[in-house]
Amino acid sequence: MKLKPLALGLSLALAPLSASAAEQTVTLSVPGMTCASCPYIVESAISGVEGVQAVETSLESRTATVTFDDAATTVEAITGATLNAGYESSPINES
Repeated sequence: MKLKPLALGLSLALAPLSASAAEQTVTLSVPGMTCASCPYIVESAISGVEGVQAVETSLESRTATVTFDDAATTVEAITGATLNAGYESSPINES
């Protein structure tokens, strides 16, 4: 019976952590994507970032749309991953 209060206490202590996490989506401009293999390289780089849930690239529009957990990563970490792969990227201001 002593375990129940402990388990309840742990679940209450962890509740704010899960409540603060939110799924975010950002569209990045990736002007350096110029060939058929570029989107694959950019997708692979972004997918390697912890917290990234989905990536969709478009060679035609030279963009990458990324869905991620904002408690696990940031837009800066995602753009850093593309830069490490050789592609500068920046968020597109959507209004």
